[in-house]
Amino acid sequence: MTRAEWKKAFVVEKILDGHMTNPEGAAVLGLSVRQVIRLKKKYVAEGGAQALAHRNRGKKPSHALSEEVKQQVVTLYNTKYYGSNNCHFAELLEEHESLKLSHSSVRRILLSKGIKQARQRRRSKAHPPRQRKPQAGMLWQIDATPYAWLEDRAPSFTLHAAIDDATGTVVGAVFRPTECREGYSLVMQQGIREYGIPLGLYSDRHTIFRSPNEKLTLEQELAGETKPLSHFGKAIAELQIEHIKAITPQAKGRVERLWATLQDRLVIELRRLGVTTIEEANAALPKLLKKHNRRFAVAPKEAESAYVPLDPSINLSHVFTIREYRKMGSGNTIPYNGTVYTLAKPVPFRFDSRMTVEVRQTLDGEVFLWHQGQALPLRATEKPERKAATTKKASFAQPRKPAANHPWRNPWSQNRIKSSTKSTTIQVT
Repeated sequence: MTRAEWKKAFVVEKILDGHMTNPEGAAVLGLSVRQVIRLKKKYVAEGGAQALAHRNRGKKPSHALSEEVKQQVVTLYNTKYYGSNNCHFAELLEEHESLKLSHSSVRRILLSKGIKQARQRRRSKAHPPRQRKPQAGMLWQIDATPYAWLEDRAPSFTLHAAIDDATGTVVGAVFRPTECREGYSLVMQQGIREYGIPLGLYSDRHTIFRSPNEKLTLEQELAGETKPLSHFGKAIAELQIEHIKAITPQAKGRVERLWATLQDRLVIELRRLGVTTIEEANAALPKLLKKHNRRFAVAPKEAESAYVPLDPSINLSHVFTIREYRKMGSGNTIPYNGTVYTLAKPVPFRFDSRMTVEVRQTLDGEVFLWHQGQALPLRATEKPERKAATTKKASFAQPRKPAANHPWRNPWSQNRIKSSTKSTTIQVT
């Protein structure tokens, strides 16, 4: 019997002996008078304090899990789903194994077998959380993280992703070998095509987002730019998105917290699908992101969306590009990356020689001239093939050997030189 049950038996005995009344016993036990009377009848009818003990003590509950189910859960965790947390493991069991268990039941089963969570509990937050934006599309947070997403099946690569601050929806994501401008550009294109243009973008201070040049070049000044921007920054400015650059990671905590969730769950999902390459991971990523958004996305405070619809006339492939300035040469030629380009089609306007023009290169490698909001296609000029001049090699005369009595064949000596010198002197005299 427990301590509480012994207390009930002691009070009931006092009441039966006449030392306490029913209301006094009810006050001591914290029960109603009716419940005290019920305990008295039970004590008298069944003979003693043992009648007040709980009837199910020592019995196995009817809804308890069988040992076969427990062993199945442990086996699945050790083989197929190892490394997953309790909540994710319970979801995977229900989704793929038809075992509906609560995460607390899963935790108890694993702890009974000596299996503890590999991931430690989070430390207390040093920075207070910032309130979410009230409307979807008011702010996106964008970042990238390298990780062993395929464990030992492939080298580590980098996941680029953007998350909506108001809803926690992952609007776009892509795997790339390293953190790069192309990855961020693909993420932005995915999100804009699916949801629309956001009002703001929160990023870190990587040189992909921030130009390392503090001064404008002469070409940038002639083009009318007011501050130096990176290629990615120019694309964001063209779409009229306010770009905010965070100084600390805690400032964009929404996307930083996303990495902990994806590193915990996405690795298990990719392993379950048998993904072994970065190409296969990118192919499986959209479906996994939809599953993540259904699980973790929340409703915004205000139902009205802040997204700006994408103008059908805007080609995002022409926006997220490399942008450089060149001088127009004679004959409408433009040198770019070691190749001389010219206009692929005639245009209704005229370019002056030495005029500064903007050349853009897309993610697919397409090079075109951007002029007055239009993309003018370019083609590489063909250099004429010049045949190398054939030069005749000079013929050398056959080597001649001196005769046997030639002076060069005579042995050399000092006496010979002196005699030849004397004879010469006598002749001169």
